Amino acid sequence: MGRKKRSYRSVDVKKVDRVRLGESLEGKRVVLSVDVAKETIYGSFMREDRGTELTIRWDLIEESRSVVELLKELPAARVEVAMEPTGTYGDPLRTLMQAAGIPVYQVAAKRSHDAAEVWDGVPSLHDAKSSEIIGRLHLDGVSKLWEGRTEEEREVAAAVGMIEVHGGVYDKRINQVEALLARHWPELTRYLDLAGVTILELLAQMGGPRGVAEQPEESTRLMRKVGGSFLANWKIEEVVRSAGETIGMPMIPAEEAALQEIAKEGRRAQKKEREARAKVERLVKQDDKSHELADVVGKVTTAVFVAQLGSIAGYDNAASVEKAFGLNLKVKSSGKYKGQLKITKRGPALARRYLYYAVLRLIQNDPVVAAWYSVKVRENGGYKKKAVVAVMRKVSRALWHVAQGAKFDAKKLFNVGLLKAKAAA
Repeated sequence: MGRKKRSYRSVDVKKVDRVRLGESLEGKRVVLSVDVAKETIYGSFMREDRGTELTIRWDLIEESRSVVELLKELPAARVEVAMEPTGTYGDPLRTLMQAAGIPVYQVAAKRSHDAAEVWDGVPSLHDAKSSEIIGRLHLDGVSKLWEGRTEEEREVAAAVGMIEVHGGVYDKRINQVEALLARHWPELTRYLDLAGVTILELLAQMGGPRGVAEQPEESTRLMRKVGGSFLANWKIEEVVRSAGETIGMPMIPAEEAALQEIAKEGRRAQKKEREARAKVERLVKQDDKSHELADVVGKVTTAVFVAQLGSIAGYDNAASVEKAFGLNLKVKSSGKYKGQLKITKRGPALARRYLYYAVLRLIQNDPVVAAWYSVKVRENGGYKKKAVVAVMRKVSRALWHVAQGAKFDAKKLFNVGLLKAKAAA
């Protein structure tokens, strides 16, 4: 016969017999393991013997303070709270618990997911079951104390968020500008960099090729003022000439107004993004712990790592940093993938993206990294992205050593002797 299906029951927090619960848990170590949700929260009171005393449910906004009071009233020897670090819904509850002096521990969501079938023979997860699994994992010692971010880390995270906000707006507007120029003034991007300042300022003030052609002197002064010594005179002359001779579709006034507004919005976002980057760089410069990392990957990238992963120096070892990035390997056997190793991607995508760009710069600027990358590309049949990811995995581990005070040295990261032998083969 198969295992009997286990039932899970919960009680509304308003209906909890507090006296009886207190008598059952008096003098014991108690864990309230919480399954976080947007509205209704489930929490299981678990004893140190892994038994569940009671599972309760409550409204996050209306009743969380009542749950905190319930925990404070318990005559237990020690009360702990365990929860998963999923999203932001649980942050208010965690803050209330910590403010009340109740220690909060975090249990990785991956562990809860993997333990689902082991727990009761059923692979599915639901609120009450999840809360019990979280408690059991905490009691098994696979959680860690949730200390929260420092005010400095939160300030860096907020500044990084502003880079993403304004950068996202800028990217959308510059893509729109590119598409419209391809239709109405395709020659312009031959002379002005689409990602530069001059092109947006010109379009924001002149609106399009007709405005430049009708006001050649004003357009010339504007480009010289904005582009400065970096913009050659011949390019300015070609821009003005092409405005009157463009093969593009003539713009109607409404289209000119639209392009002008898009350019203005793109320029505003460009300025705001650069201001946010400057602030991030100042914050990183003020942090003594980040100087070494910034020397390797850059100030903004370092700030992204702090915002997304916390202090790299606070991790237990290099492997845990690699895992935090989601760069540790797993075997994938589905569809066209048969037993192939793939990175888990369980870390924050933004941190991986910035590490990716940092590694591309290292490949370009560090001869040892470039040589190892070249060998990897050859070993992977010319597949460059796979080779970049291999470098990312090595660099992620190296960052932990740098955060501990070591100097980044690619010769220590890669086996130079073996590298030379492979390169010569």
